[in-house]
Amino acid sequence: MLTVPVRQLGDAERGAVERILDLDPFAAPQVAERVAAQGLAWWRADGRVFGYGPRRQLESLCWVGGHLTPVHASPAAVAAFAERLASEERACSSIVGRVDAVLGLWDRLAERWGPAREVRSNQPLLVADRPPAVPADPGVRLVRSDEVDLLFPAAVAMYTEEVGVSPTAEDAGRGYRRRVAELVRARRTYARIVDGKVVFKAELAVVTRHTAQIQGVWVDPMWRGRGLATPAVAAVVRDTLRRVAPTVSLYVNDYNAAARRVYDRCGFRSVGTFATVLF
Repeated sequence: MLTVPVRQLGDAERGAVERILDLDPFAAPQVAERVAAQGLAWWRADGRVFGYGPRRQLESLCWVGGHLTPVHASPAAVAAFAERLASEERACSSIVGRVDAVLGLWDRLAERWGPAREVRSNQPLLVADRPPAVPADPGVRLVRSDEVDLLFPAAVAMYTEEVGVSPTAEDAGRGYRRRVAELVRARRTYARIVDGKVVFKAELAVVTRHTAQIQGVWVDPMWRGRGLATPAVAAVVRDTLRRVAPTVSLYVNDYNAAARRVYDRCGFRSVGTFATVLF
């Protein structure tokens, strides 16, 4: 029997939720963005937020939606969240967040929710808070709304390469295309386009008052090894710091040595380790 029960949180506890999110602003910006935009009322959010801790002293959170994300989760909170979630069928496509909390949840949920398609247990979480010292590529710019059709094949290629499945497998990619177009409209997608073809792309998938999280960094295979990535990422970081947020963050697979060199050259520093369980 849990002595501190897990409970679903609502708008009455929004202040406490935002306080927890502010304690670790780089670990769950996607949760912070959703809470800022939608609040905590179940009927207008695309996920649920569970809390752990006494009602007047919230300690930890767990976002349950398309992704499952523990936030500021102690070992006791991880155990409590896992016990609560084990009573449900898995609906998320991944568990992602700080490594100890994610692997702790997975240890407890694997028998019920497994098997996983892949477990990525070492993903450095990186942050930059000043413009890179390396030159920026002047050809990298924001993608225009009339260029979504041009961008979409590159976005599909990136997603398939990174995640291991195509985003067009369900609904012929209509939902993914809407997301691509939404980021373009929000002025969050960058690309270098040469002769009508996207050769580099990246997007600010999440933006909060603390950080903008870069995802979807991709270089066309025919352009790899030419030194394109470092100045291209530098251009994204410079514009983001100038226009969007006080820091830029991302997480990267530990085995992606080429990407890690690029981020190091662009001034990113480590602020911890992520893990991702993919289904």
